Amino acid sequence: MSKVKLLPGAGDQLTPREIVAELDKYIIGQGEAKKSVAIALRNRWRRQQVPEDLRDEIAPKNIIMIGPTGVGKTEIARRLAKLAQSPFLKIEATKFTEVGYVGRDVESMVRDLMELAVALVKAEERESVRAKAEEAVEERLLDLLLPPAPAGAATDTGATREKLREKLRAGKLEDKFVELEVTQRVAPVVEIFSQSGLEEMEFNFKEMMGNIFPARSKQRRLKVAEAREMLLQEEAGRLIDMDRVVEEARRKVEHHGIIFLDEIDKIVGRDHGKGPDVSREGVQRDLLPIVEGTTVTTKYGMVRTDHILFIASGAFHLSKPSDLIPEMQGRFPIRVELSSLGAGDFERILTEPENALIKQYLALMETEGVRLTFTPEAVREIAALATRVNERTENIGARRLHTVMEKLLEEISFTAPDLEDQEITITAEYVRERLANLIEDEDLSRYIL
Repeated sequence: MSKVKLLPGAGDQLTPREIVAELDKYIIGQGEAKKSVAIALRNRWRRQQVPEDLRDEIAPKNIIMIGPTGVGKTEIARRLAKLAQSPFLKIEATKFTEVGYVGRDVESMVRDLMELAVALVKAEERESVRAKAEEAVEERLLDLLLPPAPAGAATDTGATREKLREKLRAGKLEDKFVELEVTQRVAPVVEIFSQSGLEEMEFNFKEMMGNIFPARSKQRRLKVAEAREMLLQEEAGRLIDMDRVVEEARRKVEHHGIIFLDEIDKIVGRDHGKGPDVSREGVQRDLLPIVEGTTVTTKYGMVRTDHILFIASGAFHLSKPSDLIPEMQGRFPIRVELSSLGAGDFERILTEPENALIKQYLALMETEGVRLTFTPEAVREIAALATRVNERTENIGARRLHTVMEKLLEEISFTAPDLEDQEITITAEYVRERLANLIEDEDLSRYIL
């Protein structure tokens, strides 16, 4: 299938089959999980097409991904968000505490998502006004480069300015120094040890203190290249309508936001809140209103969570999804199990994806003038050895490949600057020579691999 050209907000318009095809470029296997998230993403587009009176009644079908570490749970959610160009937040469920305990409150995830969305929309707006900002920056740089003419002196400043403009556009003045007035807002250092629910207060207090203390101007001597970047930020900031940015960011969060709740199995407890520690069930009860749909106060205004898509994941080794409180189970109607990865999957992971591990190492060594080649037998041997380590120690999935590859190429990476303009072929014999003894010694492999 040909690569789909993504336009702003076009991710929701891809068909489920196209979404899976895009995910296949980066993630090997896990067809059922890809299918589930593809349907969830497409349902957002479908919801926008139904009559308005029914639209608000259609809730997102949240997903729980069940599977061991390193099988692609986080990567699926991250790539999905990138594909949809949606505000995306990954956060561990273990970071939250129930109300009344010191720690992060669950509403902070929505505030964080809103911050990300504002930054996302601001970056888009900055690109849209870039051409206009660059014109203004060019004029300001010319003002700085062209000193004012002495009183009464006859000079053709127009012609001089145009000559300077040509040099500036040709990049001949990049190292020339200019005096630039920089505005700095000085505020006292204030640290607040905020408890649950007071995180927003910390920022607002610092912002308030910053507004009380006046801005201070300072002359700085900068190269033209550095001054251009500073002026570009300043001019773009003037051209961007922040009210519009905030409104668009809120719309993106409320209708296209994705929150990935990792390690959700760690807040499943069988203790039913006994003892003085934070109750895991209490954290679930605090999470419930956010997942069900509520209004969260942020510094950008009120944000509703009714149509944010929640994707939860966990290994569920010591518990199962049915151990979640019943209300939480009801809010995650889709369960999908991801399978463990074997040697065949590892072989494909090393070579097939667009960001394949072997492709990364080839590019890294190419920067030193070293051209690496992996024989098919070598790739097969790496995959087999990684699988054996996972079976004998802890199964950490595809993450084991990073450790194995780093150990395999350790000597080449160290000596690469001295091996300029050389070709090195990695064979199955070389792989066994570097790794076989290490893998056979179970004690060593536990510590090193």
